[in-house]
Amino acid sequence: MSNIRLFFTEILSLNLSSKLDKSQSHYLSTVMRVKVGESFSLFNKGGEWEAKINAISKGIVEFNITKKLREKENPKEIWLAFSPIKSNYFNFMIQKATELGVTKFIPIITDRTIIRKINSNRLEKIIIESSEQSNRLKIPILEKVIPLENFIKNNQKLNIIFGDLNTDNKNINTKKLSDNNPICILIGPEGDFTEEERQKILELKNIQCLKINNNILRAETAAISMISIVNFNFLS
Repeated sequence: MSNIRLFFTEILSLNLSSKLDKSQSHYLSTVMRVKVGESFSLFNKGGEWEAKINAISKGIVEFNITKKLREKENPKEIWLAFSPIKSNYFNFMIQKATELGVTKFIPIITDRTIIRKINSNRLEKIIIESSEQSNRLKIPILEKVIPLENFIKNNQKLNIIFGDLNTDNKNINTKKLSDNNPICILIGPEGDFTEEERQKILELKNIQCLKINNNILRAETAAISMISIVNFNFLS
C-alpha cells in the first residue's frame, strides 16, 4: 500500500464502494501515478481505512474499502484564538498549528487587528492538506471571525492559556485545568492587546497567563511556541 492519505467527507465502512472527487482523482492517478489494483488510505474523524482502486473512468477514481487501519481518535481539545495576520505568515501558522494538534481555530478581531477578513476556503484547504500530511484523523474546525468581546462572552468555561507579555509566569499549572473543558491558547495581534482588552481577558474564570520569551515575538512564532508548550505539558 502507498503512503498516500486523503481526507474523505463521507462515512467510511468495510466493503464500501465509492468514488473520489475530480481533484483527488487527478492527484492520485495523474500526479502520484497510482494505478488500478493499488491501494491508498482514506480517513476522517471516524477512523482510517485502506482503499483499493477498482477502476479509473473518465479521470475519476473508483475504489473499494478493504481494511480498517485505525480507530477514531479522541485527542485533547486544543483551540487557538488569534488575530488574523498577513497571508503568507497566516498560512504558515495554520499549517504548523494543524500539524501540532490544534482542533479548533477561532479568529478574533481586536482594537489593533489590521487584517479583518480571512479567506476561509484557502485556510480550510491548508488545514485538510496539513492533516493528511501529519497523520491526523480529525480535521480541525475553522470558526468564523468574531470580535474579542464575543469570544470572552461565549467562552467563560474554557481553560484559557493567555500569552501575556506583562506576566512573569513561565509555567502552566496543569492541576488548575478542568478536564471537562478544552484548552484555548489566546494570542494577541502583532501590536498586542490594549490594556483595556487585557483587563477584560484577565477577568475570565479559568485563565493562566504565560510568558514564553523575554523577546517580542511575531504572532505566528508565539502561536507555534505556545502550542508546543501545551503539548509538552500534556504529553509528558
